[in-house]
Amino acid sequence: MPSNLDEQFQTLHEIARAARRNLADGPWDYLIGGTETETTVKRNRAAIDSLAWRPRVLRDVSKVDVSSTFLGRPVRIPVMLAPVGSVESFAPGGGATAGRASGAFGVPHMLSSACNPGLEATAAAADNYRIFQLYVRGDEAFVDDHVKRALDHGYHAFCMTVDSASYSRRERDLDKRFVKPWRVGATGMEYQAALSWDQVKRFKDTHDVPLILKGIATGEDAALACEHGVEVVYVSNHGGRQLDHGRGSLDVLPEVVAAVAGRAAVMVDGGFMRGTDVVKAITLGAQCVGLGRLQCLGLAAAGQAGLERALEILEEEIRICLALLGVTGYGQLDASYLHEARPVTEPGALSAFPLL
Repeated sequence: MPSNLDEQFQTLHEIARAARRNLADGPWDYLIGGTETETTVKRNRAAIDSLAWRPRVLRDVSKVDVSSTFLGRPVRIPVMLAPVGSVESFAPGGGATAGRASGAFGVPHMLSSACNPGLEATAAAADNYRIFQLYVRGDEAFVDDHVKRALDHGYHAFCMTVDSASYSRRERDLDKRFVKPWRVGATGMEYQAALSWDQVKRFKDTHDVPLILKGIATGEDAALACEHGVEVVYVSNHGGRQLDHGRGSLDVLPEVVAAVAGRAAVMVDGGFMRGTDVVKAITLGAQCVGLGRLQCLGLAAAGQAGLERALEILEEEIRICLALLGVTGYGQLDASYLHEARPVTEPGALSAFPLL
């Protein structure tokens, strides 16, 4: 269903501009900020910008298929609305609004456990491809309860975030004294800090649901995930919001794909804003790309309709990219289409939008 914002938002730049206009400084800095020096935020973007295309010509690209699958289910484009804590800071309805957009457009939505209105109300809001992401804030019974509730409410997979053993120092938030709603009175961080491969094994031994591990940053841990039967290895550095001076996610992706060696699906997030960004990740072996900040920009610009419009524009950018590369689908892409190049834009959370 079209979002009916075609004229108002013809580019993603305009969506980003509207989001900035609509948000107070606190939520805006929470959206674009990272940890300490924000080096990892910049490296996410630098990694994407350090690859150029080697397009082929004189191919029949009159019909291009931008659709894909994820965990055996069809998706309109190979992206997922990534889990964002306190997404209600960007649009009324929070996770329910994002869920409705995901259902209307046709891509998966991974709901954060640090997001309102919670897994039950979000599931009731939309008929969508839904996945639940958990921050472990309790014992085994806590985890089991969330798995049961997710399965009872039609979530198709379960995700555990594994790069958050300690909450980071996000200095933009500290500087503005901006406190996320879920941080008020938060307890149980010691359970997240104590997570180990033993809990992953227990999960796989106990629950019959696809498991995603989010926050994998090395080939070594990707291989361990496969040895434990994990269905999806999710390459992520939390958008540059956890460990400072980490590598860009797209730099990490090839070694993870090699380590996984087809034993699990691979997805990635971290700085992906444009259609060409998504196609680069798919070319390097990802099955799906998580959208965090772009999701929030769409929601802040115009709620559900704004997010749907952002996805429509992204879909068109992907179609154009594939056609101009000389391919009609993702299966025709390989590393020969990519070439190392020097970035031409100073990297940053919004450097994909130079017109800003």
